[in-house]
Amino acid sequence: MTLPVAAVLKQHYPGITIGFMGKSYTRPVIEACKYVDEFIDVDDFMQNEILLKGQAPQCIVHVFPLPGIAKRARALRIPWRIGTTNRLYHWLTCNKLVKLSRKKSNLHEAQLNLVLLKPLGIQATYSLEQMGQLFGLEKLQPLPQQFASLIQKEKYNLILHPKSQGHGREWPIENYIRLINMLDAEKFNLFISGTAKEKERMQLLFDKAGTVVTDITGKMTLHEFIAFINHCDGLVASGTGPIHIAAALGKDALGIYPPIRPVHPGRWAPLGPNAHTFVVNKDCMACKGNSAGCSCIVEVAPEWLKQLLDKKHADKTRI
Repeated sequence: MTLPVAAVLKQHYPGITIGFMGKSYTRPVIEACKYVDEFIDVDDFMQNEILLKGQAPQCIVHVFPLPGIAKRARALRIPWRIGTTNRLYHWLTCNKLVKLSRKKSNLHEAQLNLVLLKPLGIQATYSLEQMGQLFGLEKLQPLPQQFASLIQKEKYNLILHPKSQGHGREWPIENYIRLINMLDAEKFNLFISGTAKEKERMQLLFDKAGTVVTDITGKMTLHEFIAFINHCDGLVASGTGPIHIAAALGKDALGIYPPIRPVHPGRWAPLGPNAHTFVVNKDCMACKGNSAGCSCIVEVAPEWLKQLLDKKHADKTRI
């Protein structure tokens, strides 16, 4: 959701050099973005002097605020340090403050991030449709043949990504099983993705689905998984990283969400020309703060997804 910030900066300042700071596991996503010039490992930033194309950075935008990074940026004497008025430590570490409250805002997360560019003279507003065109995931690595051979071009290649490493509300495994049973195996080539650890929590799915699905859990690096998503037609998941990657690549991204602030699709929906969200139409607070389960997301019916996927398959066969 932060990559569009890099795109907007490049639009307004074409000669700018952009370094994107993140944890090491995010590096493949960031390196795939054509708007980012260099990846900065957060651990390296905290310990060493940082140069961008041989020069010291002139500005840091604290999109994801962390006290340690803010203090380090001040210690490095980065001239422009942009933060929000809502963080007390930003008053002590930043010299450009923006009034920004995310919790009750009706803006999407990607739109909220752009508000932080006001000190740089950027106040343009972007629609969600425009935001969906600003990811720039074009620097992809080639997909190894062992994974490319799994793609069946005569079918609709669909990735099901049931888990989120505990980062979001998840559609139940039972619902994925129902969806798999509804989809015509003659039309759909199905993959189950996730980490190696998550596979243990999906054993029921593999037991029920059998040979109808191909297990790719834990078998790819993130570079390879991004390239694999790009070779497929669509992806189904709750609010987790792969759904946003698929949407950013222009794939059919079917995201399943609860109607609860701040994790509702109004804030975290995937953005892209073929992104879709599924959420029950009600105002529910009963599940807020309940990490054990979410009845609202359970109510998203597999039939809803099947109807759209059948249409997507029909669209592909007509092309």
